[in-house]
Amino acid sequence: MIKKNLLFLLACLLCGISAGAQQARTFSVEVKNEWSNEQKDAPIVIRLKDVPVAFRVRSAIVMDGNQEIPSQLDDLDGDLKADELAFVLDMPAQSSRKISVILSSKESEKAYKPRVFATLLTRDAKNNRHAPVQSITVPGTTNYYNMVYGHGPMLESELVGYRIYFNEKQTIDPYGKFHKGLELKESRFYPNNEQLARGFGNDVLMVGNSCGVGALKGWDGQKAIHISPVAFRTESVLAYGPVRAIAEVKVKGWEYQGSELTMTHHYILYAGHRDLLVETFFDEALGQEVFATGVQNIMGNETVSYSDHNGLVGSWGRHWPVTDTVKYAKEAIGLATYIPRKYILKEVQDKDNFLYTVSNPGKKSFHYYTMFTSRKETFGYPDAQTWFDHMNVWKEQLEHPLKITIMR
Repeated sequence: MIKKNLLFLLACLLCGISAGAQQARTFSVEVKNEWSNEQKDAPIVIRLKDVPVAFRVRSAIVMDGNQEIPSQLDDLDGDLKADELAFVLDMPAQSSRKISVILSSKESEKAYKPRVFATLLTRDAKNNRHAPVQSITVPGTTNYYNMVYGHGPMLESELVGYRIYFNEKQTIDPYGKFHKGLELKESRFYPNNEQLARGFGNDVLMVGNSCGVGALKGWDGQKAIHISPVAFRTESVLAYGPVRAIAEVKVKGWEYQGSELTMTHHYILYAGHRDLLVETFFDEALGQEVFATGVQNIMGNETVSYSDHNGLVGSWGRHWPVTDTVKYAKEAIGLATYIPRKYILKEVQDKDNFLYTVSNPGKKSFHYYTMFTSRKETFGYPDAQTWFDHMNVWKEQLEHPLKITIMR
């Protein structure tokens, strides 16, 4: 009996040594699509704090039966420790399935085919050189807009590209494509003649002082205003793929409506998606501050707009920056933004935008969604009515998210 106990203890010690070198935890996730439509590339996000482990997670494997699903671990707070596991999944209408996840302390050398891309580049204009960086912070009085190549962080899926301006506008600016695929690593928003000949897309909208594609703005009671003055402005890339890209924009000391706000935006783009999820966080609970977002009043040929007067707003038209897009096809584009009803105060507009004012008193966050299409797309929407019809389906889908349950 004593000998058996000693052998058992030895086995435990050996397991402990092995676990210390490489630890792992396996669990299951039940995913349900209770909507009456199929959901393609539906985002699945698992917060690691909801799956507590006694080791530092450095890799993950996600399995659907015998098939591995590409996934990624993201560090969102900059402490070099993973905070979330993300992947996308095709779910038939009114279906459910069980997904297995293995978290490991061992780093993985596995590389999935990227379906998104993100970059942030500083520029040396004199020598025409660019350097990739993860984050840039400047005083609010510093004009850094032209010192960032592309004027801010850029991110794309196979369908669309975006950039977020590094200035008080913080505008979301769209890059339209003819064909599905990743282009911004090469074109960096400014395709050359050879790339255009290969069918690359380009900048498709002059955003001016508008909110462009769903940028959050301040609201002075009559019109949207920029995010200024601020003490410091930071723009970063938090996730580079392969299944989602995340850009972050943070301002500290925004003097706004009698408050001094520290506000952070996460712009999240998933594989297979044209829509951005925009998450907005504040360091302290909001009071009665009022913000605004929506879509640009494109103010060009064919300009029309649509609203369901319940959080969904869109526009369609043509307007482009002539000076730096003389070689590009001048196609119409469609814009759309959807804000969950609980954040909406009222529907408004000004000269440049169709908007909703939003607020969330006593809370530290809110979120909304925004997207666009370009008529140059061979896979997109050919006219305003088709786009507006799609917007309503998109809203219904957003209101029927997958139900995700961690099986303990």
